[in-house]
Amino acid sequence: MLLSCGDALVDFLPVKSADGRDAAVPVVGGSCLNIAVGMARLGAPAGFVGGISTDLFGRMIADHASASQVDLRYVTRSAHQTTLAFVRHVGGEPQYAFYDEATASRNWTYQRGSIPFDEIEAIHVGSTTLANDEGTAQALVMIEEAGGSTTISFDRNCRPNLVRHKARYVDQMNAFAAAADIVRMSDVDFEFLYGGSNYGERASSLIAAGASLVVVTRGINGAQAWHRGAGLVKVEAPTVDVVDTIGAGDSFQAALLFALRAIGRIKCGTLAQLNSDELGRALSFASTCAAFTCGRAGADPPRQSDVGPPPLSRLLAG
Repeated sequence: MLLSCGDALVDFLPVKSADGRDAAVPVVGGSCLNIAVGMARLGAPAGFVGGISTDLFGRMIADHASASQVDLRYVTRSAHQTTLAFVRHVGGEPQYAFYDEATASRNWTYQRGSIPFDEIEAIHVGSTTLANDEGTAQALVMIEEAGGSTTISFDRNCRPNLVRHKARYVDQMNAFAAAADIVRMSDVDFEFLYGGSNYGERASSLIAAGASLVVVTRGINGAQAWHRGAGLVKVEAPTVDVVDTIGAGDSFQAALLFALRAIGRIKCGTLAQLNSDELGRALSFASTCAAFTCGRAGADPPRQSDVGPPPLSRLLAG
């Protein structure tokens, strides 16, 4: 099984009402939940780890995940309210206003021994639950227990408006990256954390610290990845009529993990054996899935039937 641990929330997306007024429609989201949904829709056995409320929005989240066959056995249900995020687009990029105090996601705690990591191929962490000290501490305990037997995937997915102490946040994100086998970040995340665009230098330092694979996604400029053995691999982004970019990075990450599993390169011992051809196919498949998500509103990851069989056939070829 592949697991994703972190945020599950409801996004309020901007729309126009029938009489032309500004309105908002609730859509289930949260980066880490999106990744679990994305992996499950593509056909991998996938589960979510984190807190989900028993309130109205929490029931929407659970129903949405279950409809995509996401395993919720490792979820903590509580009466704490659901995290809400209101979205607006500025310069083509979504910006968020979060309502995240005393929520089910914020109150999630990891219980040692609660996940049989010898049965888990990979676990992903990241996003808004790591913007507060308690969420960071709980996730670090979990990946410390998982490390060595389970591949650790990490995507910062920064939300600057939630960061109160940037220097401490950067240190915490670096600690997660140092513990991870797979590290992904967008070019926007990189600019916020480190400034500039010297991706290769940062990737080299992460690989020296222990990562096997570092990926930087750059929107319409494609993606590039550095692997400990395979070196640098770049892929172009597919052409798509963009509706919005919400959830595109999550679809990329879900598809990347799915692809690595499909070609037998997700487990700790096999990830290091990834070659440049395999990595190129995995990145291309992930980019196809991200582009599909950009073509429709909200975080709505594709199913195999949406992107295949040709992309999946190319993925499994060879």
